[in-house]
Amino acid sequence: MTADRPAQAVVGGPPIIYGTAWKGADTERLVRLAIEQGFRGIDTACQPKHYDEAGVGAGLAAALAGGLPREQLYLQTKFTTVSGQDPSRIPYDPRAPLEQQLSQSVAASLRNLKTVYIDCLILHSPLPTMRQTLQAWRAIEELIGAGGIRQAGISNCYRLEEFQRLCDAAEVKPAVLQNRFYSESGYDRELRAYCRQANIVYQSFWTLTANPHLLKDPTIVALASMHQRTPAQILFRYLTQEGVVPLTGTRSVMHMREDLSIFDFELSDAQRAAVDELL
Repeated sequence: MTADRPAQAVVGGPPIIYGTAWKGADTERLVRLAIEQGFRGIDTACQPKHYDEAGVGAGLAAALAGGLPREQLYLQTKFTTVSGQDPSRIPYDPRAPLEQQLSQSVAASLRNLKTVYIDCLILHSPLPTMRQTLQAWRAIEELIGAGGIRQAGISNCYRLEEFQRLCDAAEVKPAVLQNRFYSESGYDRELRAYCRQANIVYQSFWTLTANPHLLKDPTIVALASMHQRTPAQILFRYLTQEGVVPLTGTRSVMHMREDLSIFDFELSDAQRAAVDELL
């Protein structure tokens, strides 16, 4: 098992995270494989529609049984509202008040992941109104105060004003903002700048899937040739040097190793500036 990987960040986990969405019956095997290759951050959700959270837990248990200390792993999961769930497999009582839904979801996650604490609980998306989002956040803050959750974040929040309002109103400030990284949102330039200023970790998902044009761009291709790396490695390395934590959900051992090896080289300031022009 590889141990000489980048140390965990102060908040938001290690500098690259393995994502487990849409892995189905392969979840346990792939989580175990990712940890064996050196991943120390795992992203999942209490959302059976897209995640096998219990499979994640089984993969984690196998890794821990092999001698890996729990404190070396960063586990983040999500609370998904009823609208984002499969109606036939909602992991909490959909008729319960929102606060109870959150509590039941976290309890299910702790059981699924076979752990006594979650490093980060992420609100899967803002609720329809700011009042409801803040209601959910207050419930998360209470769960953090009770133990079992160490920090919190939000995903799929693309409006700077909305995110700022949450940060301003929160007693426990968001540690993580996890968004799809794509051109339609302008690559969240303003949100990323705000996160840097506020010491919030910006996590990117769909980083490769949503950006085939970037991977084919002459600038990226030239840098890949210069560093003897793949275009995907160049994009991931650029983002990590910008303070972004990318999620990768690859099923390939070779790609897992390539993703982890991005910390073996650096882009110069001039090279990063060239990539800046694309984003």
